[in-house]
Amino acid sequence: MKREAFVKELLALAKNRGCQQAEVFEAWSEDFAVNVCDGEFDRYESAATDGLSLRVKVSGKDGYAFTQAFEEPEILVQKAMDNARAIESEDDHPMQVGGLAYETVTGQPSPFAALSEQERIALAVKMEAVAKAADPRVLRLMDCEVGVTKGGVAMENTLGLSVSREAGMSYCYAVPVIQEGEEVRIGFAFRRGREAMDVEACAREAVQVAVEKLGAKPVPSGEYAVILKNGAASALLSGFSGIFSAAAAQKGLSLLKDMEGQTVGSGTVTIWDDPFHPIAPRAFDGEGTPTKKKAVVEAGILKTLLHNLKTAKKAGVESTGNASRPSAASTVGVGTHVFYMEPGQERLEALQERMGSGLVITDLEGLHAGLNPISGDFSLKAEGYLVENGKKVRPVNEITVAGNFLKLLKAVEAVGSDLEFHQGSTAAPSLLISGLSVGGM
Repeated sequence: MKREAFVKELLALAKNRGCQQAEVFEAWSEDFAVNVCDGEFDRYESAATDGLSLRVKVSGKDGYAFTQAFEEPEILVQKAMDNARAIESEDDHPMQVGGLAYETVTGQPSPFAALSEQERIALAVKMEAVAKAADPRVLRLMDCEVGVTKGGVAMENTLGLSVSREAGMSYCYAVPVIQEGEEVRIGFAFRRGREAMDVEACAREAVQVAVEKLGAKPVPSGEYAVILKNGAASALLSGFSGIFSAAAAQKGLSLLKDMEGQTVGSGTVTIWDDPFHPIAPRAFDGEGTPTKKKAVVEAGILKTLLHNLKTAKKAGVESTGNASRPSAASTVGVGTHVFYMEPGQERLEALQERMGSGLVITDLEGLHAGLNPISGDFSLKAEGYLVENGKKVRPVNEITVAGNFLKLLKAVEAVGSDLEFHQGSTAAPSLLISGLSVGGM
């Protein structure tokens, strides 16, 4: 059965069988990626997925059912209704009415989309060759990938909602391995959007990152002034982004519960949730609610948590347009859009001069296991380099940084100008922190 006819039959069946409301959410994607090794294929992926979820409301309770086969609508409706009847929670989760106005959004170009598979493969081969030629100490590349993704979602319900969107992204990344004597180091660099076409720059940066790690060793344990370089700052903000969810707060799973209007950071800290940013723009959220740009934290003050229709109704506020559905098989939750800390005016070198002596942390590891979103505490493996009198001295590894996320935000003395989006849609510029506990030798 064709998609359009299947959706219409689902909604009609749900209504005829007594569902108060019904909603269809479809998500599809097409992915291509090629990874080369010694000029030959190492891994090759070309995949397409398409899934559809039906949500029904029966006696005020939501039931979901998912399928990848656009057939037997009666079975899908019955399954969703059975799941609704099995729900014990009484929390009402409204559906979005139709007829709303949406912003026009424009995303970044996806240059690989216009290339043939052979042209994409040639770019990956070129990236590997440039990386190997960049330094005689390059042994091999663990990964050398070029990829392009394309996908979309469509929503339709019995309240007149009918919306859809499509998006795509091109990317490349390189992971070279270098060796000097007995010492082996690994680098990494990533490009997306228009910048992904410059595979040579990506390759050279990845090699340079690896070279700069040669000679790394720990520092003595203690309290250090620290600069979280943009990549590390982005990773930490991403790791704690869930604490800004009203759903988490209402369940007692966020340290920001009941803290709207209170100070959660220094006056230099402003955090935006911007669904219109060209990195990943979207005019509506996972419920079809119109999105809007908002300061979540402004000059250190928590202005709002992020809401979907359910959490907003429970809190007695309007939805912020942050309903999230990572896939068609997912239930409705709360998530960020393009989430970033507002950059300042100072370059990284200026932040180092301001710091004087301390550490620049370039990489953080263990984010899934090493942070606690309820308490805000974290303890993470880290790499970077030592700075004395504003100048880089030597690389540092095998250290652990530990602290509390809110205390860290309040200890931000300056914000750099180097905001960059790496692999995801959460980013922060380099942050000068007055003090952070470091475990070393």
